[in-house]
Amino acid sequence: MCELLGMSANVPTDICFSFAGFLQRGGGTGPHRDGWGIAFYEEGGYRDFRDPRPSVDSPIARLICDYPIKSHVVISHIRQANVGGVRLANTHPFTREMWGRPWCYAHNGQLAGWESLPLAFYQPVGGTDSEHAFCWLLGELRRHFPHPPGDPETLWSTLHALCEQLRALGVFNLLLSDGRYLFGYCSTKLAHITRRAPFGRAQLSDAEMTVDFAEHTTPHDVVSVMATEPLTANEAWVRMQPGELVVWRDGEIVARYASDSPAPAAASHGERVER
Repeated sequence: MCELLGMSANVPTDICFSFAGFLQRGGGTGPHRDGWGIAFYEEGGYRDFRDPRPSVDSPIARLICDYPIKSHVVISHIRQANVGGVRLANTHPFTREMWGRPWCYAHNGQLAGWESLPLAFYQPVGGTDSEHAFCWLLGELRRHFPHPPGDPETLWSTLHALCEQLRALGVFNLLLSDGRYLFGYCSTKLAHITRRAPFGRAQLSDAEMTVDFAEHTTPHDVVSVMATEPLTANEAWVRMQPGELVVWRDGEIVARYASDSPAPAAASHGERVER
């Protein structure tokens, strides 16, 4: 399986610490040697870096560690290829435009019967089940909402229902963002942590690196990090439940949607979370 990394913050924040541990799983401490990528939303813009080489050996990955790009939302992915060859076109994260914004997506898992998902507005460039599912997912959102809905919660509940449909096809862990909100959907594995004052020290699980966040933050900073498996050894991460969708904005959880039953494709209900 692939691995996911995401971040949502209320101030421009670099992800160098988390990424330094995460990249080790791409051929170092983990078997995910089939490419990696990372996307940043910053100052109303978007940029990404992708490489079909293992992240542990990638000069581009070392650049990301040495170049502290500050962003409100980050999505990263390291790949263990199951469907589609090892090449740049099959390397996550994938991006498409919708409603004048770049939507970024990364997927962990494998789907059965994905070829039968009908595509309308978007077409894949590569040959993965992941990208096909992304094109279907965005196309369905655009079909339901030709224009951005006035109430974002209607979009979120529809997104959750669509994710549940994809979970019925296999393993579907997802990170998705439009640059404002970061969505995390758990099929089997996804964990998160929110750091806020008083900040403390954190020790990476995959590298000998420790940071004291109190030295790099202000009392008003809020930073949430998501990962397939917890990245630090000395912090309490929250593991998401199968069928759960969590919505972050500016580092805070603003909504959760959970399955009414553990069965795939079950109906869902939403829970609004006040800050």
